Parts: sequence; C-alpha cells; structure tokens
Amino acid sequence: MSKDKYDKIISLAKRRGILNPSFEIYGGVAGFYSYGPLGSIIKRNIENIWRGLYLFREGFIEIDTPTITPYEVLKASGHVDEFTDLTAICDSCGRYFKAEDIEKDGKYICPVCNREIKNLKYTNLMFQTKIGVGDERRAFLRPETAQGIFTEFHNLYRFVREKLPFGVIQIGRGYRNEIAPRQGVIRLREFSMAEAEIFFDPENKKHERFEGVKDEKVPLLIKDKIERISVGAAVEKGIIGNEALAYYMLLTHKFLIACGINGDKIRFRQHRKDELAHYARECWDAEIYSDRFGWIECVGIADRTAYDLESHIKHSGADLYAIKRLETPQEIEVEKIEVDMGKLGPLFKEKARVIREKLEKLDPSKFEEEIEVEVDGKKIKIPKDCYRIKRVKEKVSVERFIPHVIEPSYGIDRIFFHVLEHNYMETTKKGEEYRVLKLPYLIAPIKTGVFPLVSDERLCKIARDIHDTLRKNCIESYYDESGSIGRRYARMDEIGTPYCITVDFDTLEDNTVTIRDRDTT
Repeated sequence: MSKDKYDKIISLAKRRGILNPSFEIYGGVAGFYSYGPLGSIIKRNIENIWRGLYLFREGFIEIDTPTITPYEVLKASGHVDEFTDLTAICDSCGRYFKAEDIEKDGKYICPVCNREIKNLKYTNLMFQTKIGVGDERRAFLRPETAQGIFTEFHNLYRFVREKLPFGVIQIGRGYRNEIAPRQGVIRLREFSMAEAEIFFDPENKKHERFEGVKDEKVPLLIKDKIERISVGAAVEKGIIGNEALAYYMLLTHKFLIACGINGDKIRFRQHRKDELAHYARECWDAEIYSDRFGWIECVGIADRTAYDLESHIKHSGADLYAIKRLETPQEIEVEKIEVDMGKLGPLFKEKARVIREKLEKLDPSKFEEEIEVEVDGKKIKIPKDCYRIKRVKEKVSVERFIPHVIEPSYGIDRIFFHVLEHNYMETTKKGEEYRVLKLPYLIAPIKTGVFPLVSDERLCKIARDIHDTLRKNCIESYYDESGSIGRRYARMDEIGTPYCITVDFDTLEDNTVTIRDRDTT
C-alpha cells in the first residue's frame, strides 16, 4: 500500500463514525481520541473476545476499581518515583520533547530549531489530582488498572477460597501524561487497558494446561531474527522463564489473530535488563507491525514476582499473604512486635488501640527503617520507644507466603488501530477507488446489511421485517434503501460488514433472498 495508508484509515474512520480526534471544535488536544458509534462497537467486540478468553475459558474473576488512586498506593507501587520519562527542554524555542524521540548519535537535537538540547530532566507522567475539599488528599489518575487488583488481594483471595493459582481481570481506562504525543491513536494520554493478574505460588509457576499446548509455536525475536518456536521448547531452553509466562504469551498470540491481526506481523520481543519496569523480573512485549510506525508494543506479558504485594504489605501493614497448609505442624521462631501501651497511649490517645492492632499484625522483618502504619488515610510514624521486637517460638500448621504475579497487559487502542490497518484493503471497481475493511465477523460493528433491491414498498416492508427480526435477536443490522444497490454494498464494505441480505422481486414469488458474502464477491 502507499505510504499514506495511515491517513487513509484515519480519514475513513472519521467519515464512517469509527474514530476521530477529540475536542475538535476547540482545536483538539494531542493524545485524545473519541470512538464514534461504529468504533465503540468494534472496541467493545475486541474487549469481549478478550473477556471470553480470560473470564470464561480461563475461569478468571472480573472486578472494577476506581480510576482515581490515592498517592499512598502509587508511592508504595513505585510509580511516584519510577513512572518517568527523560524530557528534553529546548532553551531556544521553549518546546518539550521526549528525549529518546530526538536522540541522534548521543545528542538531543531540537526538531524545531535544529539546535542541541542540554536541558534534560526526568518528568513523572501521572496526572495529579486531589480528593476532597478543604482536607484534601493527594491522588493521581491511575497509570494502570493493576494496583486496584493488588490492593483488593485480601478480599479476592478469600473469594476464591484461598486457592492458588487464580486470575483476576479488569478492563478500564489508564492515564499517562505524555510529553509530546505525535503518533495519533498509537500514543494516547487516556487509553483503554485490559489487564490480567494471575497469582501463583512462587515455587510453582507451572500451568495446568501447558502440556496440551506445549507444541504450539509463537514468533520470538531472537538475536534480531524472528523464529517460530514451540512454547515447550522455549521454556525447556530457558528462552522463556517459566510455563505460566509462556502460556499467556501463546494465549496472547491466539487473541491477536482472532481479532484480525496478520499473524506474519506479530512478534514477541524480550525486554533488555536496562528497560525492564521497576516491578518486573522478566517481560515480553507482543509487538505488531504498522506500515507507518514500524513495530509497536501492544501487549506486555510480565513476571512481576511478589513486588507489588510485598510493597503494599510494607507500606500499609495489611495482610496480603497467602497460606499453604502443612502436613504436620511445625515449631518456628518468629519476630513479633510487642507494644508498650504506657508510651503509645498518651502519645496517640484515641488512635492508640487501632495502632496497636495494626502493629501486632506486622512482620517487623519487612521494615528496614521506622515502622509506619496508616490510620484514617494518614501515615503515622511510630517512635521506636513505643514498641520492641522480640523473638518467640510458635507452633504453626500453615506457612504464609507472598504470591508471585504473572501479568498480561493489553493496550486496547493500539490493538484497535492495527485491526483497522491489517484489514484495510484497496482495489478499483469501474475505474474508481474501492475500499474494504475485511474485519472478522466477531469484530465487525454491523454483521448484516439489509436492503430492498429498489425502493418498492412491498420489498421495503419485507426488508424492514428482516432487519427488525435480526435486531430483536441482538444481531447488529443496518437497513438502507437509498442509492443504487452497488453503492449500498460499497458503504457496507467500507465499515467491514461481512454479509448483506437483498430482498428482490423473486422474494415476492418464492420467499427467498440474496445473501452477499463480502469476502467472496
């Protein structure tokens, strides 16, 4: 296709109610796009295929948590300190740039002034906000849905009756205050995410279904070359760290193809050590090839180890442990916090009892410095003379441990765009340019177009009845009687409608209709 394929897709998407830049009547804002009537359906269909895999096939549970997240949560998760990009600020024109986008031979060159930029700083990319009026509490718009799952672990673990492994999914909005978004729908400031957090025993990251799929292949980028290798061989050779990670990479590959992504334009690239997120031990990106943008990360499958739960235990004092029942009770020596109420009481008065209860639940070995507890949303540092740490022997019948997490995280908007690009086709009919979106049936926003051959009331009535019957059965249908039948077919082809039903004069005689298949005509 021609080099301006992206522009043609965006033009079609805007014209046909699929996608358009937001707030255009006020000049628009970079990094924000709105889904139109058809785009909203396509996006929902992508999400429903994803939900079908994880919620129904894998048997995960789904939750929905707030998009506004208190400062303390994201401080504990590391995002306050680590969710940053290196920013280049041009002293000449005053423009801000993402440093890696303008780097040339180790120097940062302003694309506007063509001068070298030496003013560099790290910028946190979270949107800040406040909760409440007067007695305000710092907060952010969430950069990921994952933290809402981790902070609910104690409730979810009880819900699944304290069994591992188990998975939790969440689909929702994430926010990233990009420095200079210049790639349209590829780099948004508000975006849709579909994330799964699967909690495992750290000593057993096998997957119960792995044996049945171990011979299936995924395209891995190894030494700058794409190799199709079975997930079983990849784990056996140590290319992929464990069965669980490999299994969800394979599931991701199947999902992308089910959405209509070209299998020859998918690859999995492992993160280098210097690009791993602060929480990850190992991470693979599912990258999809775009004619304009090259290889684009659309899914990240990460082994987050126990990082998040361990951090939230340390910062909140909450019990986010899992348990393993022992065959025979064991006597172990543990550290316990013994509170001196004679000093704690006068210092914290009515809060002393709550603080004591929280302190007694803490594992002192997890705290390197002063111990903090959270009461009524506020962090309280506990003076060292208010408690002492003692070692005691306990007989236990269960072993407590912090689960590890495997996380497949999907960027729905990026997948959405690549579905459009990979299914956008051009040809000519009767000397005119002809465009077709060959969307899979499950992705197509309209499943069936219903037309009378001509605007004859007898044909129109039958066609409208068919249209109404389809919609009553929850099948997206579109009725159209304007223009030539060829023009109506063309309008359906442009939005990816797989089938058209035409009512003609034979229908009046034998009650038959003509069914047109988009991909065979």
